[in-house]
Amino acid sequence: MEFLCHHRDRPGSVQLRDALVEAHWSYMDGFAAAMIARGPTLADDGDTPTGSVHALDLPDPAAARAFAFDEPNYQAGVYRDVLLRRWRNVLGRTMWQFPGGRTGGNRYLVLGLGAGEPADDVPPDAADELVGYGPLLSDDGARWLGTAALLRAPDPDAARAVLTADRYASIEVHNWQFGGRPE
Repeated sequence: MEFLCHHRDRPGSVQLRDALVEAHWSYMDGFAAAMIARGPTLADDGDTPTGSVHALDLPDPAAARAFAFDEPNYQAGVYRDVLLRRWRNVLGRTMWQFPGGRTGGNRYLVLGLGAGEPADDVPPDAADELVGYGPLLSDDGARWLGTAALLRAPDPDAARAVLTADRYASIEVHNWQFGGRPE
């Protein structure tokens, strides 16, 4: 089962986050085989972290909750909240298989939150710019709760346009970059 986890940083937690970077990476190393995508969300300055995104394949919702809430930054209070949803990896690839590579261009996390009839269940025409894409689902996979995309786009407005605006209660756009240990 695939899941998307977006930990959102608590204001003023950058120093604590920095102090825990090795603990965070070590924890993530234990999930390397399950990772579909990962990386920090960033403020408009492109440098200050605002959160952390992980898409991964885990056995069940209990394993996903353990992943999200046992994470060292969460345990230490770096994060103010967590969005954890089942997710379907429509592209069927990992971020490391993204044809556009790790660098170049602006990267974004786009979260369309909604309820009711599913929207945007087919990737848009700009699929070559998608790093990850798919529906957010209830734990049992029966209800559509929104859509999540990781993508390369010229700017936040172009990133937002990957989703059909009037089909969502809200759409969030976050600066994002490929994550993991520096090479």
